[in-house]
Amino acid sequence: MHLTREEELILAGEYGYALQKAMEILVALGDIYGADRLIPIKSAQIAGVSYKNIGDAGVEFLRDFAEAGARVSVYTTLNPAGVGDDAFMEKQREVLELYRRMGVEVTSTCTPYYGANLPKFGDHIAWSESSAVIFANSILGARTNREGGPSSLASAIVGKTPNYGLHLDENRKATVVVEVDAPLRGFVDYAALGYHLGRTLGNDVPYIRGLKPELTEYLKEMGASMAASGSIALYHVEGETPEYGSAITDKLERVTVEESDIRAVREAFSDDWSGIDVILVGCPHASLLEIKEVAELLRMRGRPLRIPLFITASRAVKALADALGYSEVIERYNGRILPDSCLVVSPVKEWYSGVATNSGKSAFYFRSFGLNVRLDDVENLIKEAP
Repeated sequence: MHLTREEELILAGEYGYALQKAMEILVALGDIYGADRLIPIKSAQIAGVSYKNIGDAGVEFLRDFAEAGARVSVYTTLNPAGVGDDAFMEKQREVLELYRRMGVEVTSTCTPYYGANLPKFGDHIAWSESSAVIFANSILGARTNREGGPSSLASAIVGKTPNYGLHLDENRKATVVVEVDAPLRGFVDYAALGYHLGRTLGNDVPYIRGLKPELTEYLKEMGASMAASGSIALYHVEGETPEYGSAITDKLERVTVEESDIRAVREAFSDDWSGIDVILVGCPHASLLEIKEVAELLRMRGRPLRIPLFITASRAVKALADALGYSEVIERYNGRILPDSCLVVSPVKEWYSGVATNSGKSAFYFRSFGLNVRLDDVENLIKEAP
């Protein structure tokens, strides 16, 4: 990989230990993937925030960088933090403080595009949260690989990323055409479609025909689900996403998704309410529109839920929900908005035995934790819940 004179000096340690170690990570990554050079990035988004995920070794890694004086050189935000007991939260607060010392905006959300971290079409970025990566690539037309926590931090410090993968035009072309021959009736059908595609296509770049999403949130959930059950980081939807017009060639494999495929996913996550003791909405973090819908459905239900309802959202979106009165309505019916946090990266198995959710991504992870899972649209969850 070609390095500029300045990059060579950074790698040699002339600009300090922290920059040197960050550059070593990027050079190693570039060598592995055959990058020709480093390219500047506009922003970074770092996973590896919850203490549940990174543990003491991750804390030590961050402490080494912070104590060496590392500072990010581009606008950088974080993935959601975890929640837990006092000992857990002490470690979690230390993680956030270490990131803060490095100049990271401690906005812990998997939907940074609902706030200030909103890249433009064509921007090169270094993001690591899988649902944010696929949203940025597919819906915004920005360019990022699916970074790991250490590589996104290294890119944030250096301000560059290796030029390979989805930063290159040729790798953004579709590799398979998906014909959706099934009626998609709402949010969870899109989640089920994404789950099915991730599980069957792996890391392909699908070009999807037959979709008419009413809301961007439907595509957000579809992408998050396919990134969880598979490794897809970019998709194109005919007539909807910004790069679909140049994404397809004539010599691509064709696959068809039928109604039975959607039904099979929903049936796989259909555990009875008797095994469910919490409802979760907001994975990825909920938009204001999603929160408004929950508040209206609870008001229509007219009686409090007997099991807790948690909505995870960014701090910025929660502030808007507070100002508009949605939070007050939700709390009146035994619900709560949890800002900048996520139950998936928390020790949820210690608290609950089963989760009802409208998120395919949540369903995938909670089932992998050994929990009961009920996947359904939020109107059904609120109507049917005890």
